[in-house]
Amino acid sequence: MKLVYKIASSIGALALALVSLTSCEGSEMYGVDSPGWISNKVDSIANSKSQGDDDDALLEGLEEDVYNIGKEDLTAGFWTLGKTYVIPAGEIWQAQFKLTVNPDNKYFKNFYIVLNQYNGAVGDEFGVIRFDNDPTKNSEWNTTGTEIDRSLIGGNFKNSSGDDDIDGSVQGMNGKITITVNRGNGGLFIEMTNGELTKTYTQTSAFPSTGAEKDICCRIGVEGSLVSFLGSNIEPIGGFTTKEDKQPLSLEISGVPSEVLVGTTEKEALANVTGTVMFEEGVTKEVTADDLLFETIPNIYELGKKTLVAMYTKTFKGETAAKPVVAVKTFYVVDELSAFTETVVVPNPHILGAEDNSSGWWSVHTDNIKVEPKETKVVNFTNYSSGAANWNNFVVVLNKADLTEYAVVRADNFGWGAGYDGNTNLVTSGGQADWDAWRAAMDGAKVTAYITNNGDGTADIKAVMHGNDGVDYLQEYKGINTIDPDDFYFRFTVDGCHLVFDNELGVPDCSAGWWSTHSPLIQVCAHQICTVNFTNYTSGAANWNNFVVVLNKADLSEYAVLRSDNYGWGAGYDGNSNLKTSGGQADWGAWLSAMNGAKVTLTVENKGDGTADIKAVMHGTDDVDYFQDYIGINTIDPDNFYFRFTVDNSYLVFE
Repeated sequence: MKLVYKIASSIGALALALVSLTSCEGSEMYGVDSPGWISNKVDSIANSKSQGDDDDALLEGLEEDVYNIGKEDLTAGFWTLGKTYVIPAGEIWQAQFKLTVNPDNKYFKNFYIVLNQYNGAVGDEFGVIRFDNDPTKNSEWNTTGTEIDRSLIGGNFKNSSGDDDIDGSVQGMNGKITITVNRGNGGLFIEMTNGELTKTYTQTSAFPSTGAEKDICCRIGVEGSLVSFLGSNIEPIGGFTTKEDKQPLSLEISGVPSEVLVGTTEKEALANVTGTVMFEEGVTKEVTADDLLFETIPNIYELGKKTLVAMYTKTFKGETAAKPVVAVKTFYVVDELSAFTETVVVPNPHILGAEDNSSGWWSVHTDNIKVEPKETKVVNFTNYSSGAANWNNFVVVLNKADLTEYAVVRADNFGWGAGYDGNTNLVTSGGQADWDAWRAAMDGAKVTAYITNNGDGTADIKAVMHGNDGVDYLQEYKGINTIDPDDFYFRFTVDGCHLVFDNELGVPDCSAGWWSTHSPLIQVCAHQICTVNFTNYTSGAANWNNFVVVLNKADLSEYAVLRSDNYGWGAGYDGNSNLKTSGGQADWGAWLSAMNGAKVTLTVENKGDGTADIKAVMHGTDDVDYFQDYIGINTIDPDNFYFRFTVDNSYLVFE
């Protein structure tokens, strides 16, 4: 970390000392008129603005740090964050940037400062302070529940958003913003100003309360706005970014469909491709298909596997690059798209085997579960093991309706049966690198099992095992044969273990708060449709106190968060002009009442072209069917697409 100071840090300490004196005397906690050095800077900025000076001149002591946070079309979703600036105790961070707010005048679409602990990496989040100042809504929030005190907010904001989130004064937030984060004297002073509108946060007590001597870090974030960063007096993690033009270094692309129907043109097939270009100095830029050059090898008009070469040929400022950057993906041209359907099921009984892991081999089984041709069943459960041997874990049995077996496969890369023995086409994941570590991790492992009927006489089994050591282990059996696709079932059995199948989310009294618990991740591959059946229970306090669907990558990077009441957010939702929703309910009061005990069928479809569709049919307790659709969620990587459920004072029971 590099601090570039021409303003002595002792001045910052003096500033907070002055605050302490005034607050002890009972006067106003902090005004924009003091301390003097900050007031002088505000006056200087205001004078510069009134004279029409909108150049990139920086305050003395700031180094160039030129990059954007957000998108130029103002569609960046919530939690689009900039670089990380580490501020040791007793130090001051100052930065400047230009803010462009959204013309829709939503009061919250500006910028915010995120405060975290820092100990070599971004740690616990203390809270967020946003530039607007609506006293009735979330203009600042306290993540830990103790650190951010709204009563310490000051400034000259007068805006009030009202019930529709629209505020006519929002455009006044535009301009060159100067931010100051002062950690002098163990407290915290924050100021955000464009010379006309100013917001402050003044805390003279220890910040953070867990140790004011610790490092904290700040990040600037946007939602539906654009921050054009100019400079900082502290060098961020990853270094400063200069104004000079930058050559491209690498390209990553997403949104390439895994399958393309023969006869589709290249332009149609690749319309949803997006790219991330990495330039010198660590600067990145998001680009669309129109910014890229494509070549399909061999041509796209014939069946078979294709190699897509994508090329970006511009510098950061749009000049011709000295050397283009290239990304490569593969896809298939097919005469019929795959049509797999995934269905989440909860086997009976919900607990299989004795809870002391004393149940012996083949002693208990779940019910048979049928898998139709071109269908995958997904089962989530927790595996508990005696740990005595590798085979003391879950076992999957594949059979006909009359229990004639196709194969029996264990969690530890071993199996048998007509579809397994002597099967030269069978492919397995090969077992674990460290069997001792795996065996220990399987006691309490969270398992997602996928059982697929390929419809061609073969079946695939995949298990993702999230061990108690935090490691994900994989076991696959691909190409089990001798399958009758019209008579294909599976069931679970145990051997010195027991399984608890996950069929609940939240608590029955609907007291589980927002984001407090999530279901396991479920992957939906390209051109697959996943169906989930469950009963929804709600506290009934508000429309949003029902089920929520989260669409994300394997690492939990979000595409979108979608509620049951025609509302959502995220990169694939915000600013998506092609998104279509069902439009909400005709009578929200009747709908909310009917949702307490409603039977819900929800489908998640990965279109394979960078978009996804979510549809919910909610059969209410009033015997009325209610519908909620989100058609065309975009920014999806079809090869890295998952979903999960969360609650907000609601409770879900899966069937």
